[in-house]
Amino acid sequence: MSFKVAIIGRPNVGKSTLFNRLVGKKLALVDDTPGVTRDRRVHAAKLYDLYFDVIDTAGFEDAAASTLPGRMRQQTEIAIREADLIFFTVDAKSGLMPDDRTFADVVRKSGKPVVLVANKAEARGAQGGLLEAWELGLGEPIPVSAEHGQGMPDLRDAVVEALGEERALGEEEDDSDEIAASEVLIGEDIADPDAEPAYDDTKPLRIAVVGRPNAGKSTLINALIGEERLLTGPEAGITRDSISVDWDWRGRRIKLFDTAGMRRKSKVQEKLEKLSVQDGLRAIRFAEIVIIVLDATIPFEKQDLQIADLIIREGRAPVIAFNKWDLIDNPQELLAELREKTERLLPQVRGIQAAPVSAETGRGLDKLVESVIKTHKVWNSRVSTGKLNRWLEGILAHHPPPAVAGRRLKIKYVTQAKTRPPGFVVSCSQPDAMPQSYVRYLTNSLREAFDMPGVPIRMALRTSDNPFAGRAKKR
Repeated sequence: MSFKVAIIGRPNVGKSTLFNRLVGKKLALVDDTPGVTRDRRVHAAKLYDLYFDVIDTAGFEDAAASTLPGRMRQQTEIAIREADLIFFTVDAKSGLMPDDRTFADVVRKSGKPVVLVANKAEARGAQGGLLEAWELGLGEPIPVSAEHGQGMPDLRDAVVEALGEERALGEEEDDSDEIAASEVLIGEDIADPDAEPAYDDTKPLRIAVVGRPNAGKSTLINALIGEERLLTGPEAGITRDSISVDWDWRGRRIKLFDTAGMRRKSKVQEKLEKLSVQDGLRAIRFAEIVIIVLDATIPFEKQDLQIADLIIREGRAPVIAFNKWDLIDNPQELLAELREKTERLLPQVRGIQAAPVSAETGRGLDKLVESVIKTHKVWNSRVSTGKLNRWLEGILAHHPPPAVAGRRLKIKYVTQAKTRPPGFVVSCSQPDAMPQSYVRYLTNSLREAFDMPGVPIRMALRTSDNPFAGRAKKR
């Protein structure tokens, strides 16, 4: 039996640090700046023999609903409703603030079991703040240091007391299937080169959503899953953490990763924004498909192309979403122009899937996901060695490699070494002398012959070892 814990409190009391301690990873961004966390994040957690889901929330602030702090508070209120237990976190170092008392009333009215967590208890002078915490009327404060891992046994006992042993000490859920799935997602798919396995649609699909600030990434994810799961608004740069959302689309399990908007490197000066961008880059590396959200009113800025190039170099499979399509007056003309630009500006993923969408109205979302599934199939595709070498024979007969220094370059065979993305090994006589133009010709011909549009293709040149090299000549 599992339960869910929401960590709440005013800004800068160490909620995200406690979240990271419980999940055992540095998932949530942590900084001395108040209000780093904005979206709520859910992850599996462990506290000794207790297994549960923990929700990290934004700092609770008293603000109008139309403002950004007000919308952040609404997300925290949703977390309170979802939770079975609340960790009301206060700062023992600084003592109680007026907001602590205000939000203690909110928590009390929710009727949920509460554990009062007095964080930063290792600091000098924290004893006074610990005594003040009794005034909240939420029971005995548990002194902890989320930064240094102190006080965790007492926190564990407080959870058992608040929920009861039967609820808190439920059997640990078997997560072997999830672990196996993640290993498959991250690992290299190296199998028999002659095998062409069927596409497996039972495995969870990991999709990262990236783009410049204010392109509509969070709004797009909310539209896809059909709920206001992520914080959105007209302000640029609302998202800071890379937030994962589980979703089911027509029976297919999907994990969506929202990321912070990526500006040009020269404009990223603040430490917090650098951390946000690094978090987004990590999401790209662990994704399979990356949806690049472009603002259709100002598409293909230099930064858009740099983001696309990064995704391609990482070997992820890109799909383009032309968002804010509801603002376009001449959709047919613009779509033709954008498709031409896409082919011209991103030749390394020729045939990339692109869909016009409107996250505000919900238009084009099914076509976008269908494009994602189609691209994922190509990204996982494998071509048998026999088919590849029959294709190579035709290529060599039609357009053989050029001569270098009077000697004709010889290509012996080609085989597929890996998938995700498709990677091929070409055995030839002089790999270093092979012109890049001819390698691009082979890549484009292979892409067209085996219908592999829109994904990066790796082409490695190797020379076959001479078994007699290095042996002393017989006399």
